[in-house]
Amino acid sequence: MPDYEKMYKQMVNAAEDALKILIEAQKNCEEIYVSEAESREQFIYPENERSL
Repeated sequence: MPDYEKMYKQMVNAAEDALKILIEAQKNCEEIYVSEAESREQFIYPENERSL
């Protein structure tokens, strides 16, 4: 008879690992986007025009 509890736990653990990987990738991409947006903002808008 198959050990359904063992199979279930293995699937849950794999799903949690996959989610952690995806969340970490999303955070990294957000950090890249924000840092590049900040550098573009400095390039596009001189200091005296930012408050407009």
